[in-house]
Amino acid sequence: MNTPMRRFPWFALPLLAAAAARAAPPQDYRIDPVHSQVIFCVDHDGFSTPCGRLRVAAGWLHFDRDDWSRSRVVADIDLASVDMGDAGWEKAVRGRDFLDAKRAPLAHFESVSVQRRDDDHGVLHGTLTLRGASREVTIPFTVNRVGITAFGLHTIAGFSGAVTLARRDFGMTAFAKSIGADVQVRLEIEAILDSRAPELYRQYEATHAATQQ
Repeated sequence: MNTPMRRFPWFALPLLAAAAARAAPPQDYRIDPVHSQVIFCVDHDGFSTPCGRLRVAAGWLHFDRDDWSRSRVVADIDLASVDMGDAGWEKAVRGRDFLDAKRAPLAHFESVSVQRRDDDHGVLHGTLTLRGASREVTIPFTVNRVGITAFGLHTIAGFSGAVTLARRDFGMTAFAKSIGADVQVRLEIEAILDSRAPELYRQYEATHAATQQ
């Protein structure tokens, strides 16, 4: 004898939805240094605005397009990696008058909150530590794309952002008459979906700390 099919209780649906949300895969990404760059530009005595590049040493982010409230970014920038297109100028920029990369080889950024403007735009609020000085920064950004690569190897989240920094806020006051006071910074970031991203960053932090002792 067949057992009559029981109707599923409608009041259980919210419970199942909550359980499914808890079981959803983590939206943690490790920043890909190959496809991520920090580009900075500064006025040169009114003649031009030359630019340089810095490498992202390591970092991770949490991003869920359906819930921006839990978003987070942590990243370290390798100051010794500065690329100005000229060895002599790169040495000067790494020096004490500017990035002071020997004393503090990394710049560290850690977000505090993310403000969503629309589906593809937001504002990132956080703290940037550079040359031993920590300052609050606000970075408008665009979510370029979240999807699978052409070869189907990874899920990628891609972002672009920009911010203007006052170099004197970080102790860079040299050559005030010939080098602009404000530095325009552009961020091009790609990150690879990886549930291990926070743990990999902690391992990187421990290794870096050990090398600095």
